[in-house]
Amino acid sequence: MSDITNNIKVDYENDYPLAAKRSEWIKTPTGKNLKDITLEAVIDENVKAEDVRISRDTLELQAQVAEGSGRCAIARNFRRAAELISISDERILEIYNALRPYRSTKNELLAIADELEEKYDAKVNADFIREAAEVYSKRNKVRIED
Repeated sequence: MSDITNNIKVDYENDYPLAAKRSEWIKTPTGKNLKDITLEAVIDENVKAEDVRISRDTLELQAQVAEGSGRCAIARNFRRAAELISISDERILEIYNALRPYRSTKNELLAIADELEEKYDAKVNADFIREAAEVYSKRNKVRIED
């Protein structure tokens, strides 16, 4: 999280929906404000595809909204997604495929978990992969090392 979300505590009753009530809090990964994303800006080519992706900070704010409304499972999902923002789509698809039964050895899954935690600071997702490696191993769903 950035300094922005560290200093913001969302009040579900007063701040939701964020786009309508607190649009100044919402920034794109490239730093544009939500109000800068207009049809005119797109036509003038002042807005690119990377300007309309969701940011890690926005996902954290959405997680706070979910928590405020008692939806803790959704909040956890937003935080897991926030961790994945900095990982390329290509790498995420590789990891997804590696998680399919019999595709990876236990050691390969543990190496992915280490990569997620060390390279991307994605501890929640790394823990998920480690748990999957243990479960797959117990259920004989891992690829046997050659």
